Amino acid sequence: MDALAHPETAANPPAEDRVADIGIEQIMRLIPHRYPLLLIDRVVEVVRNRSAIGLKNVSVNEGFFQGHFPGHPVMPGVLIIEAMAQTAAVLVVETLGTDARGKVVYFMSIEGAKFRRPVVPGDQLRIHVTKERNRGNVWKFNAVARVDGVAVAEATYAAMIMDRAE
Repeated sequence: MDALAHPETAANPPAEDRVADIGIEQIMRLIPHRYPLLLIDRVVEVVRNRSAIGLKNVSVNEGFFQGHFPGHPVMPGVLIIEAMAQTAAVLVVETLGTDARGKVVYFMSIEGAKFRRPVVPGDQLRIHVTKERNRGNVWKFNAVARVDGVAVAEATYAAMIMDRAE
């Protein structure tokens, strides 16, 4: 197994680079997303400048299930990708620290998105995000979302960190 498939098995980083268990209140301080588009409930691990693992508890009470699909609820793939991006945004903000104040992380591109099986109410997405590289204010990530250890979605995407518009 490689570090991309299981970032938590990568070489042990220094303790000062590791952040454990970021709850919803802290997530809301780190990124601007709010209900109904805040799609991660917790970040169980961040290794600054390297990786993050986010959690999304999928509940039948979520509004998108009313239309996707009535009588057969399936989480839209684009929202899984958004949950990956939000996990990456937490990684970026935790990595940049005070340099991230007043900044927002914007999508630039999504490549190689694959959806392996439907995500349904009762599932818990465990989103593994690994930084591939960053150059200036552009960051590239690989992500795999799993349910019960089985990959359900994956993508490579890029984001740009910019000042928040006034």
